[in-house]
Amino acid sequence: MKHDEFFTLMKKVPKAEIHLHIEAVPTIDSIKTLYKKANGTEISEKQINDLFTYDDLNGFIQAFLQVQALYQSVEDFDYIFDDLATYLVENNIVYTEAFFAPTSFLKRGFSYPDMVRVFNKKIEEIKEKYSITVRLIMDVSRTFGCENAMNNLNLLEANPSPYIIGIGLGGAESKGPAKEYVPVYDKAIKDGLKVVAHAGEDVGPESIWDAIDLLHVSRIGHGISAIQDEKLMDELKDRNIIMEICPSSNVFTKKYVSSIAEHPIRPFFDRGLFVTVNTDDPVFFKVNLIQEYWNLHEQAGFTLEQIKQLIKNSFNALFCSDQEKAEWCKKVDQAF
Repeated sequence: MKHDEFFTLMKKVPKAEIHLHIEAVPTIDSIKTLYKKANGTEISEKQINDLFTYDDLNGFIQAFLQVQALYQSVEDFDYIFDDLATYLVENNIVYTEAFFAPTSFLKRGFSYPDMVRVFNKKIEEIKEKYSITVRLIMDVSRTFGCENAMNNLNLLEANPSPYIIGIGLGGAESKGPAKEYVPVYDKAIKDGLKVVAHAGEDVGPESIWDAIDLLHVSRIGHGISAIQDEKLMDELKDRNIIMEICPSSNVFTKKYVSSIAEHPIRPFFDRGLFVTVNTDDPVFFKVNLIQEYWNLHEQAGFTLEQIKQLIKNSFNALFCSDQEKAEWCKKVDQAF
């Protein structure tokens, strides 16, 4: 299928996205506005280019933290959610379970209850205006250690929101092995929260093994180093572990993948693993969800029927009822 035909079709097809960091959806215009509010001067084009130039995962994380540092009050989260709504509408994403990372804001004195108040208000606005469902997963962050992660979990539980459904483990994977966060995950599971973790993005298969065996997650963020371990791939398939694959992100961070054509999502899919397609950080990696599907179609040989299956996989990966999943999958079939 040609490019324009593909994009026309994809804009009609409802989609879900389950690996998306909300702090990475603000547009360049919003970043410029936030920079001026924070610094009193305009950000230069060179500063913009420097901000979005990095060679590895740790370089990206530093850029991510720099963008977070531009937010001066909880009201600035309006920019995040307004740009998130625009992104979701443009890609016909009707349901997202997205990450938010509170640590850097909390360290700068932001009130967590005030953050939740803004989140709730904006999520309800998006639902009312666009009929889009937004759910959040707190990134307790391995970058700042286990004690900080436990503090984040305690804040989540002390300030419950119907829109914050669980925890995830993001940040610098090489500096924060999953096994160090077992106490946090044991408590979250005991208290009925959903649990996911980034693993196998910047570290080998052992990171994925720890995430599924020690943290007991049902979804793995990235997971691309699993391609190095035949036994692990079989285990992921047998346990029906969901893979939150972010193709362009993996190409940008350059750890295991240098092109979409060689991305392990193709052998994962062919092997029968439960793979989903996501953008991770749209502004940082200059990609949206429809483009991710196009790249897989054009460069990795996914047929339209296989693209449809990937889209349905994302709905079936959601933390919602089986009835909702079935209804959305039916709408995908109808759109195709």
